[in-house]
Amino acid sequence: MESKNDKKIKNLISIAILLGGLFVGSLFVDVTQIIKGSGFSSKNLSKSEIFEANGKTWVAYSEPVVGVKVISDDACDKCDPSEALVWLRRVLPTISAEKVAFDSQDGKDLINKFGITTLPAFIFDGNIAKTDFYSQAQVLFDAKDDLYILKTQELGLTPGKYLNIPEVKEGDATFGKADSTVKVVVFSDFQCPFCRSFWNSLRTTMKGYEDKVLFAYKHLPLGIHPQANNAALASSCAQEQNKFWEYGDKLYATQAAWASTADTQIFKDYAKSLRLDENQFNECLDSKKYQDKIDADKNEANSFGVSGTPATFINNQFKNGVVSADDLKTAIDQELAK
Repeated sequence: MESKNDKKIKNLISIAILLGGLFVGSLFVDVTQIIKGSGFSSKNLSKSEIFEANGKTWVAYSEPVVGVKVISDDACDKCDPSEALVWLRRVLPTISAEKVAFDSQDGKDLINKFGITTLPAFIFDGNIAKTDFYSQAQVLFDAKDDLYILKTQELGLTPGKYLNIPEVKEGDATFGKADSTVKVVVFSDFQCPFCRSFWNSLRTTMKGYEDKVLFAYKHLPLGIHPQANNAALASSCAQEQNKFWEYGDKLYATQAAWASTADTQIFKDYAKSLRLDENQFNECLDSKKYQDKIDADKNEANSFGVSGTPATFINNQFKNGVVSADDLKTAIDQELAK
């Protein structure tokens, strides 16, 4: 009969063999991986911050893997996110990108969740909040339910595609056929010299399409133009008396004169020259009656990634900067032909 000591000795031998096997196996894995170049053991990885294998250099990072869903449209050449991803990997080398079709269920859900209006769009998982980049650039993200959307407009990334167009709303200055399927929406700044040039193209084109197209003007007074907001307020007060377009003609024609002033008197003088009700206009301007409308236009422009003027939408076609009358007419005719 086997004694208790004999059993204990056998158990100890078994444990020693098992531990020895594990050690040899681990060593074997380490050695064979290194010899074959097929991988690296955890032990070796923990000792190195940079190493090479198969002609590639691998660098260790202390930050987590950050997943990003890139919402795009393969049929849209301008929606290719490759260039943006190259830049993102320079500041976030641990990102892992997954492409999501805008018309897939996942894509539709994310578009609705974040109110996405342009493609490509970049949605990060919660790990982005654990990175140094996020701690220094939180302003570039909006968060919802542990997901983070990158504000591409803040980075100056040009949209490849617009999923919808700015809505023509009550209170917008409009001209033309109200129920037209073709809408031309312009974001502009009365003190912007490029907008002055474009205004002539716009006004010429409007007169030839008033029975076919709806034109709408939205305000985007830029911070670099100190009198732009006052001019926008004044034009809205003129609109209240059905004289927006005539007042706009006056503002752009005399841009240099009023741009050099610091108060609102010259805008009141223009109202008088156009035979507007002076008391009504002055009270409207002094009270900044339409400031909320102007701020809403600015927020809408921002939601579409528009930061400069003039910016023009012809349905979902987008034209940035000055557009000639001929080019504007061509774009409108294309939409009318659809």
